[in-house]
Amino acid sequence: MAEVSSRILQSGLLPPFSHSSPSHGITNNHFSSYKLYRRNSPNIIIRCSSISTTETTKPTKTQNIPWGCETDSLENASNLQKWLSESGLPSQKMDIQRVDVGERGLVALNNIRKGEKLLFVPPSLVITADSKWSNSEAGDVLKQYNVPDWPFIATYLISEASLMKSSRWNNYISALPRQPYSLLYWTRSELDRYLEASQIRERAIERINNVIGTYNDLRLRIFSKHPDLFPEEIFNIETFNWSFGILFSRLVRLPSMDGRVALVPWADMLNHNCEVETFLDYDKSSQGIVFTTDRAYLPGEQVFISYGRKSNGELLLSYGFVPREGTNPSDSVEVSLSLKKSDKCYKEKVEALKKHGLSASECFPIQVTGWPLELMAFAYLVVSPPSMSRQFEEMAAAASNKTTSKKDIKYPEIEEEALQFILDSCESSISKYSKFLQASGEMDLDVTNPKQLNRRVFLKQLAVDLCTSERRILYRSQYILRRRLRDIRSGELRALKLFDGLRNIFK
Repeated sequence: MAEVSSRILQSGLLPPFSHSSPSHGITNNHFSSYKLYRRNSPNIIIRCSSISTTETTKPTKTQNIPWGCETDSLENASNLQKWLSESGLPSQKMDIQRVDVGERGLVALNNIRKGEKLLFVPPSLVITADSKWSNSEAGDVLKQYNVPDWPFIATYLISEASLMKSSRWNNYISALPRQPYSLLYWTRSELDRYLEASQIRERAIERINNVIGTYNDLRLRIFSKHPDLFPEEIFNIETFNWSFGILFSRLVRLPSMDGRVALVPWADMLNHNCEVETFLDYDKSSQGIVFTTDRAYLPGEQVFISYGRKSNGELLLSYGFVPREGTNPSDSVEVSLSLKKSDKCYKEKVEALKKHGLSASECFPIQVTGWPLELMAFAYLVVSPPSMSRQFEEMAAAASNKTTSKKDIKYPEIEEEALQFILDSCESSISKYSKFLQASGEMDLDVTNPKQLNRRVFLKQLAVDLCTSERRILYRSQYILRRRLRDIRSGELRALKLFDGLRNIFK
């Protein structure tokens, strides 16, 4: 989507995500009101383990999170499985094992048929906004302030984690990564250095700023008034980065439970496959969280679900990995289009865009298969001359994804200019990607700390993989645009020759 906002939360708290489709994780990652911002088999994607860092996006007091695990430990996962079984998890056809695709995952113990329901996690083992607090007084205070589900669950997770073994969720929290590998944990310098060519950098900065804004709002309105319930040494920006990192990568929306968002232990051990279409939901007949397989599995094979139809950039943003180039059918790249301030009708066009919730500069997704109708409408508006001022409103409406106006508008008289404008924007982006990829081999990674060296090498490789896949889409779009422009121009040339021939006849 092209909706973007960088404002910090001031008076409200983050509501739940809106989903384009049900999935294991969060789709497209934007909030409706506050805008807090998708190896054996090449099509299989894994959740990366955590890497520790002492750097922060903004200068803050460094604090090591005392809970969770440094790596995806099988021991912690086995303890989780044992606790879940003792707490009411039914016998499963899957087991947590060390796997080739990801450090750990769920593997089939028996033959699993296509269309079979698996998992059956009871609601009592699911974390939602209705879960019982160990510190009931703290939960009551948040309810009095009508804190929405996302920050409510984030605070709940911190509260339970701080109690360690005295929390019923200790075995679950101990199996969670100490640092979720999302872009929340990239420093600003790392984002600027490695993602300078990609629009996902802006999305990451927005997300970081809005997590900070959410924490500041909770701190000022609630935590500071109840320091005995929410001490700063426990409820601080470091722990909120951790809890939101967990939510971004693991929270699911359950359509059959009125769209409730939840953390589902055991289910979040499942890894992602781009070709899998199955997702989690509540099954009323079995009264548990299940998913229905869309393929058969043999004993010993790893079982997968889909985290949603997300681009490589969105997967990196929330989950910290990038699929191999060309393996993600939902991959896209965002291209920024802007009105020209030198345009004689600049003010009129901006006003038309504002009426439909758009600004003078917008980002639109492009896939290998093409681009959205909204992008073409925006391009029409950019190149339209003053003589078409009556159509500005129609173009702006078609460029917005918030209206139900007709999208497939056509203006043959300016189509060539609109396509050329899109081509120029694509080629400008290609130039940025090529510049980064050429320079990536020369980046100085000489640091004295081996852990930091390993981290930066890994982040650099993620950035190279992302930029390579996004540039590939732009190259394909460039090819399509050039062909369409060639066809238009050759058609115009044929028409001109025909006109000249007729004129000679009449002479």
